[in-house]
Amino acid sequence: MSAPVPYQHYDPTSQMLVTPEDPDAPARAARLRSLGVGSLPLPEFDAFARNLARILETPYAMVNFIDESRQYFAGLYATGQPGVELPPQEASSSRIMSKDHGWCPHVVVRKKALVLEDVCDYPRFAGNPVVDEMSIRSYLGAPLIDWNSGMALGTICVIDTDTRPWGRQGLEIIKAQAQEMVARLHEIERQGGI
Repeated sequence: MSAPVPYQHYDPTSQMLVTPEDPDAPARAARLRSLGVGSLPLPEFDAFARNLARILETPYAMVNFIDESRQYFAGLYATGQPGVELPPQEASSSRIMSKDHGWCPHVVVRKKALVLEDVCDYPRFAGNPVVDEMSIRSYLGAPLIDWNSGMALGTICVIDTDTRPWGRQGLEIIKAQAQEMVARLHEIERQGGI
């Protein structure tokens, strides 16, 4: 007969890494600098975000680039819906968010789309600061994979304050739109950067 195993307290949050480790961050930051992305709002990317929100019928959409320490919304569309206070679109400094907020850092590290119909259904993601601070309930995002390096440079995403059944169609749309943005980034590079 074996000795009884002592009772161990289980902490369900102990295995939940809020911000994923990101070994590609330095190389990504260098690549973004070479493209000229990440320091100024870009009207073309704002228009892309606006169109993405229209297609997926969401109040918010972003073109988000992630470096070593932050996220930068080079493209941002926010309807100004009550209860959610996203930064105004005019000031570039207000487009910066910590890497421990939101789910785009997870998309970049995974290099795969992320579909959260109700973030509260996923303990790993439900505790994210934007759930309480901004009342976000659903998220749909896809990585922007650089064709040359295979590295994820950032994401495009949409969010909503209500739960959303994104379905296969939503996933296909966000992935196709991500490819369009990557093609645009490569076109920008061919033209000598932003």
